Amino acid sequence: MQVNGTLMNSYFYCKRQCYLLGNRLNLQDDSEQIKIGREIHKQLAEGKKNTEIVIDNIRLDELTKDYAIEIKKSDAGAEGARWQLLFYLSILKSKGIVRKGKLEFLEVHENGKKTEVIELTRKKEKELKQHIEEIEALLESNEVPECTCKNSCDRCSYYEYCSI
Repeated sequence: MQVNGTLMNSYFYCKRQCYLLGNRLNLQDDSEQIKIGREIHKQLAEGKKNTEIVIDNIRLDELTKDYAIEIKKSDAGAEGARWQLLFYLSILKSKGIVRKGKLEFLEVHENGKKTEVIELTRKKEKELKQHIEEIEALLESNEVPECTCKNSCDRCSYYEYCSI
C-alpha cells in the first residue's frame, strides 16, 4: 500500500494501528469520536470553496492561496497531525503547489481553537523521507507490532482486536 496521510498520522500515534491500516485490516469505526469529527468537517465545509481537496493519495481539508489547512478536533495526536500535514505539503510541492501548512485544533482552549503554522523546510523534507521509508518497511514486515496499550487505546477501532 502506498503511504498516505492517514498512515503518516497513525505511525506517530501507534505503529500497530499503522501496520493494520496499511495492510488493509480495516475495522468499522462508528465511534462517537469519528462521528463528531465527520460532523465537524461537514459543518466547516458548508458554503466554502476549496474544501476536501483530493490530489493523488491525499485529502486536504482546505486549500487557500497561502495555506494547505488540516482541521483536527483536538491536539491529542498533534505530532502525527504535523507530519500528516508535512506529507501533504510535500505532495503539493511535487505538483508545483507551494504552500505553508496550517493546523487548526478546534477543541483545545476555552478561548477557541489553537492554530499552528508549519513550513516544509529542507530538514523536514529529509526527515519526512526517512519516516516514509520507515512506514514502508513497517508495512512490508511480516510481524504485527506489539500493542503499546496507551490510555487512549479504548477509543481506537482496533481496541478489541488488540486486547485479545
